[in-house]
Amino acid sequence: MTAESPAPRFAEAMAYWLRLGLISFGGPAGQIAMMQSELVDRRGWIDQRRFLNALNFCMLLPGPEAQQLATYVGWRLHGVRGGLAAGVLFVLPGALVLWALAYVAAAHGGVPIVAAVFEGIKPVVVAIILAALLRIGRRTLTGWLPACLALAAFAAIQGFGVAFPMIVLVAALIGLAAERLGLASLAGTSDAAAPAPVRHRSRLVLLTAIFAALWALPVLGVIAWLGVEPFTDIAVLFTKAAFVTFGGAYAVLPYIADAAVNTYGWLSPDDMVRGLALAETTPGPLILVTQFVGFFAGWNAPGDLAPALAGGAAAWLTVYVTFLPCFLFIFAGAPYVERLGRNRFARAALVAVTAAVVGVILNLAVFLGRAVFVLADGGIDWRAGVMAVIALFVLVRWNPGVHWVVLAGAVIGAATV
Repeated sequence: MTAESPAPRFAEAMAYWLRLGLISFGGPAGQIAMMQSELVDRRGWIDQRRFLNALNFCMLLPGPEAQQLATYVGWRLHGVRGGLAAGVLFVLPGALVLWALAYVAAAHGGVPIVAAVFEGIKPVVVAIILAALLRIGRRTLTGWLPACLALAAFAAIQGFGVAFPMIVLVAALIGLAAERLGLASLAGTSDAAAPAPVRHRSRLVLLTAIFAALWALPVLGVIAWLGVEPFTDIAVLFTKAAFVTFGGAYAVLPYIADAAVNTYGWLSPDDMVRGLALAETTPGPLILVTQFVGFFAGWNAPGDLAPALAGGAAAWLTVYVTFLPCFLFIFAGAPYVERLGRNRFARAALVAVTAAVVGVILNLAVFLGRAVFVLADGGIDWRAGVMAVIALFVLVRWNPGVHWVVLAGAVIGAATV
């Protein structure tokens, strides 16, 4: 188990969270892999067990689990200000990039150089996910039951389309039953040194009231300043989406797309696909695709405003109401994560969930691999395959900073224009 180092200075942590936000390509698996490599393996700011406990906790929450994991680690290192810094900086660089790309898409229609750069990044992303799979798998699949759970999770999601929250629930129940019946010991040893969590219910009530005010005041201010439409619909739609995003962004995207395209008419199906592609290939969580949708909502219904101003205001309102609940979930629940270390049944359930997550990450690697390596005519993109193999070898053999590997892929992609 990786031991924890002393907490870094706040400025040092801020610099890391900003760098992570700038290079956090690859979706949640790649982003979690980056945090595993830096926070646990390299810097020792959090030990392996606490990292996995927090990951499992975030997997059970609605919202982007990688961003919430960063928020949790920031909270653990420096309290509320650390959580806010980590969570905001994880999202902000990608949001700025996607805001600019949304404007280009709306006003000019295409950005070939960006497409070429991201074509070079795509095989590197697959390699990052496979490297994460190897690292987490080595630590997690230490017995017959975790290995079986990983394979079963992969088969369930790949072959039968089982929803991720259901996989998590079933894995937790299996781990709990196995520990209770003595079929396999997953719990390990207790962490007697875990600090006692905050127990006052008044804390949760106060937090909820604070976050309700933080939602209502800016939303009502924007509506009073810029008008009812489309800002009211934006606030309501994306706030609801934030509370039902279980299982990652893909689980809620059909709901958002149907509302944005068919109910409100904010953008066309082709625009929705373009936004998803841009969100897939920019830093930050995939749920930032909502910002693209929000921009088009303002751009196409500007009222008395200039389209760029209406689009920008709508985009940032979307980001705000999408991610604000994520901070509530973490600040309300984070103090209780450590309690899991004292309960062997909870530890067993969490180990089982972690094993299942290995299978889910494998499914993501297969899904992205098909998109990256299989051409439209069914052939194989051997260039992308070679790039992925080389990137995976470099990551496993030398474990460099992930951003350097991503940068190399971007340079190679740009050279093909």
